[in-house]
Amino acid sequence: MTGVEPRPRIRHNDYSPLTPPPLGGWSPTLGASVVIPAHGGQHRLDLTLAALAAQTYPAHLTEVIVVDDRSDPPLRLPELRPENTRIVSVPDGGWGAGHAMNAGIAAAEGEIVQRLDADMVISREHLEALFRWHHLTDYLVTIGGKRFAEEPALTPGRVHDAVRHGSPEDLFDPSALVSSSTEETIRRLDGLRASKNPYQVCTGPTVSLRRALLDEVRGFDPEVVRGQDTEFAYRLAQAGAVFVPDPEARAVHLGLPAQRGEHGRAIVRLVEAHLAHRVPLRRDLRKEPGRRWRVPYVEVVFDVTGADEPRIVAAVDAVLRGTLTDVAVTLTGPWTLLDGGRRWAPGTEAFDLALVRAAFGHDARVRFAESAAPTAAPVPFRYTAPIDAPPAPALLERAVKAMLEERIGLLVLEAPGGRTATLERTEAAARARLLAAPGETIADVIAQTHGVRHAAPGEFDEAPTTGREPAARPATRSAQPAQPAQSTQSTRSTQSAQPAGTARAGNGTPGGSDGPGGNGAARPEDRA
Repeated sequence: MTGVEPRPRIRHNDYSPLTPPPLGGWSPTLGASVVIPAHGGQHRLDLTLAALAAQTYPAHLTEVIVVDDRSDPPLRLPELRPENTRIVSVPDGGWGAGHAMNAGIAAAEGEIVQRLDADMVISREHLEALFRWHHLTDYLVTIGGKRFAEEPALTPGRVHDAVRHGSPEDLFDPSALVSSSTEETIRRLDGLRASKNPYQVCTGPTVSLRRALLDEVRGFDPEVVRGQDTEFAYRLAQAGAVFVPDPEARAVHLGLPAQRGEHGRAIVRLVEAHLAHRVPLRRDLRKEPGRRWRVPYVEVVFDVTGADEPRIVAAVDAVLRGTLTDVAVTLTGPWTLLDGGRRWAPGTEAFDLALVRAAFGHDARVRFAESAAPTAAPVPFRYTAPIDAPPAPALLERAVKAMLEERIGLLVLEAPGGRTATLERTEAAARARLLAAPGETIADVIAQTHGVRHAAPGEFDEAPTTGREPAARPATRSAQPAQPAQSTQSTRSTQSAQPAGTARAGNGTPGGSDGPGGNGAARPEDRA
């Protein structure tokens, strides 16, 4: 990605080193596209556009794109709207907010992209408050606030006047305004600075980010028709994003939360069904060990170059028999030796590779690639080890648990012969790749942003005979941490470079928008 240099090195989600300019006291330079997916609801859309017409962010830097998701009758642009507003229609082949957002993003020209619901009355500084952060660096996701209200009798002119004079809340009965559950989570976690999973509160009605970060995750998954905002935010987290809520970006959402309605529980179930496959960090949604999930929890990478078939098969089987069941194995090596219909003579490397591919070619958990992708995204963890040092049955499960408890980004484990294996957290590796200076190792940057620890031999191999887990060690910053193998390769394998809609195996946190047009799921407590 390109952007302001040098980028600040933010640890976890603590964006405290960033100081945004005061509202009204700075000069914006970045163009912005406000994308509004909409299906029907012309009157509410009119009110949303009226509020947008009164924004303090410069009009000449702003475009508004309304994406009509097959409304009947079709949506129209009202007279009171921002000067650079247009309607685009969704293409065939899908429906829902994610599909509509992708259509709007394709038409957008701004460096900043703002996703806004079509039933939001936002304050006059709303866009300015969110966009000022993006002028500081390019790997932030900013989140606007919202409260809910039953829609009173309003006209676009009245909304425009109230927003222009800085008092949109005067349009609503204060006693009838309902606070968002996400705002309480944000307050409790110091504006998400102390959050372990900040993506969980990034639920869609008003979110903005830079174009490069959006392109990095390849937009929304059009297959997710409920919970698409949380799934999208999860992938942003795996790309190394930092989530910044701004309380000065105030808004009122017209209509009460969807989960309060008659079909609230059914909506939550649909969200959970989608996210169970796509957001592996939600372990509570993966209680059935016999299932196969779309996005695995851990990717295990072995370089099989020069290894014989028995060693490769033994390593793969050791992983697949482990206590952690939602795993994938990537075997990197010269698989092109098997191309072109050549004959493979016994005793050659190609013959051993052919035996391995015959053994595992029909197992979706095993992948074959010339090299590993730069990170495991959207898989949240990657374990890389020598082919003759596969993990003990409980190692992956126990090591991942320790990483989560200690909030470290890289765990270096000693292997036989003075070698090492590494377990890296994808979000840490992705951020380190973004921030690393020429000649600087990924592990050195992870030490600054998430922490690195070296584990003693056998520390995570087997559970103690008492059945108790070992005490977690505190995360430490390594002065000269080992470089994680495979993770810094620049060539993305064809197995890994898939669009968002075909993401490699996941599980998720239900946590969609509280509003009728969003995910509509009640979210569990952010695990702080």
